[in-house]
Amino acid sequence: MTVKELCEKNGYEALCLPEPDREVTGGYTGDLLSWVMGRAESGDAWITIMSNLNIVAVASLADPACIVLAEGVSPDDGVLQRAETQGVNILRSVKDSFAVSAEIAALL
Repeated sequence: MTVKELCEKNGYEALCLPEPDREVTGGYTGDLLSWVMGRAESGDAWITIMSNLNIVAVASLADPACIVLAEGVSPDDGVLQRAETQGVNILRSVKDSFAVSAEIAALL
């Protein structure tokens, strides 16, 4: 399933979608950036409530297919611009991390 399909099927808001056809092959939920960096896998949908610029840096290293900001979190200033230039897809859901994780798991 692509990031665009995941977004459409679950009703997520696409905040930044430079690579809509990127394949989602798994998922990882976490907010401790160093933990995510060492454990998330390439192709994962990374679910988090973190919204600062460091999420783009971690995504650049861990290579998830997308970041899903849970609980309606809004990204800090500059995050979307950096994500666009680095090819990082960012989605948003009003649901909590548990619900988003369950939705994604059900589709994969």
